[in-house]
Amino acid sequence: MLRNLIFDWSGTLVEAPNQVAEVRPGFALLPHALEFLHLCRATRRRVFLLSGIDRADFAEQSARLGVADFFEHAYVGVMDKRAQLTRILAAHDLAPEETAFIGDAVHDLEAAREAGVLAIAVLTGFDSREDLTRTQPEVMVRDLGELQKLLESATPGDEIVIAELELFVRVGVPEAERAIPQRLTVSLRLEPRTNFDNLSDDLGRTVDYAAVCHEIEGFVRDRTDRLIETLANAIAGHLISHFALAKVELELRKYILPQTKYVAVRVARAAP
Repeated sequence: MLRNLIFDWSGTLVEAPNQVAEVRPGFALLPHALEFLHLCRATRRRVFLLSGIDRADFAEQSARLGVADFFEHAYVGVMDKRAQLTRILAAHDLAPEETAFIGDAVHDLEAAREAGVLAIAVLTGFDSREDLTRTQPEVMVRDLGELQKLLESATPGDEIVIAELELFVRVGVPEAERAIPQRLTVSLRLEPRTNFDNLSDDLGRTVDYAAVCHEIEGFVRDRTDRLIETLANAIAGHLISHFALAKVELELRKYILPQTKYVAVRVARAAP
């Protein structure tokens, strides 16, 4: 399932700079770009930007065009997209098989292939169909409108959501902090292996959310982790191994700093 999308900027989302002596930045969204970004938001896909555009130019253009808030993170001013793609996967815990880089240039598609993510070519930029074809992208589309039709037929699977399950856990870097259980909350998105239209109203064919909560409470009871990152990763792995889940996404919150509402970590794990 395609859950994470990384976009190039010029030629993919906005009009490419004119090939004239005085190159000016892209100035308008390409057809279907805004609708496509709205689809990503509606289907809970994570959206990132990876582009060589100057940081100040991107800030001005994205704000003026009303799309700045669609991106979870914008990596701009990047010349070596190959290396940066790998760093993005690691920094945001993105599964390569669930991630695509969408670009209009040969070097975009080559970077995607080297990073092990899906290469999607759009024919709205400078490089020709012939040049892009030679890179053998997994998908080539005329524009984002055509890609939107493909994604609309492959929306994410059904989910069970558990919001803010309360836990009491010994966790913290200082030994004194681990001496007494402290309150954490965990919120989860669970994707069962069987969609809801195939359950025949039988609890045994889905994932029992009460059993999930009970399992988490028992799993964390005797743990003494230093980092909530370690604990979050362990909970996700435990659920994947004990329930019929295709994927687990969770956010673990810790209420420790007086000047913050909470601090949190997020992880996503897919079943083998």
